[in-house]
Amino acid sequence: MITKTAQRGLPVLLALAAALPAVPASADPAPPRPAAPGTAALVPGIPSASPHPWQLDTPDQALPPHVYTPSAAEDAIEPMDAPAAADDLVEYVPRGEVATKAAPACTRSTGPYQRQVERWLKRPVDGKQSAADCRAVRAFQRKEGIRPATGFAGPVTWARMRLISARKNPNAAKKCPPRAYRLACVDLTRQLMWVQKGKKRLLGPVPIRTGRAGYPTRTGWHKVYWKHKNHWSSLYDTPMPYSQFFNGGQAFHAIYGNVYSPPGSRGCVNLRLADARLLWKTLDKGDRVYVWGRKPGT
Repeated sequence: MITKTAQRGLPVLLALAAALPAVPASADPAPPRPAAPGTAALVPGIPSASPHPWQLDTPDQALPPHVYTPSAAEDAIEPMDAPAAADDLVEYVPRGEVATKAAPACTRSTGPYQRQVERWLKRPVDGKQSAADCRAVRAFQRKEGIRPATGFAGPVTWARMRLISARKNPNAAKKCPPRAYRLACVDLTRQLMWVQKGKKRLLGPVPIRTGRAGYPTRTGWHKVYWKHKNHWSSLYDTPMPYSQFFNGGQAFHAIYGNVYSPPGSRGCVNLRLADARLLWKTLDKGDRVYVWGRKPGT
């Protein structure tokens, strides 16, 4: 049975297939390394009903793409919309704590970001879950719409806190050097990115998902060398909407799934579809990219 989401996407996919040139297939990549410690056993706390595997984790273009100038017909095609629940804040929890009822119990489990969450909430920092910790974390999760609100200090809760802290001034630590030109700033440590020109912020900060252990997003100075709105991975035959390549096969691009999901990408900088669309309109070919830090757990 074809879902309504799939039916709406079929005309787009058929039109795109007709517009794209043939590209030779690339070799299979090396097998991925194990997930980062502390998150390997975590699963989405709300069961997913996604009809396509790539809506959960869009693989990346591990090798440099075949660069060409898209036709006007191809560029006129907009990537299909993300599923309605793609951007829901679904926390990753131990497998035995997946929510099966509307009001799940407060967890006794210590999360992988227990200390960071305790410190952010101004709780006593001991790295151990307590009933009072759970109530405080749960109140934050409910306020921010994170589900299931069980008080588990997981990757989504901590990422949301990082985003809130960075909203006023993401470059307070001056890690991204101000330049007279547009500059995309990619903070691997906080898993955030923004665009600035001088001291003026043009976009963000927005949450991102960068390279997992074994597939690092390359640090340093780069340049956007190719923009491809309807890119498809030649390795996996899957979509990479609003791709903007800046170093070999590494690119900014949207994913049809949870941008907070561990363990990370295979090197690309993943964004939510709406954020990738805004970034597409903000950056031009030739714009600079600066990447620094280290993704937690890599």
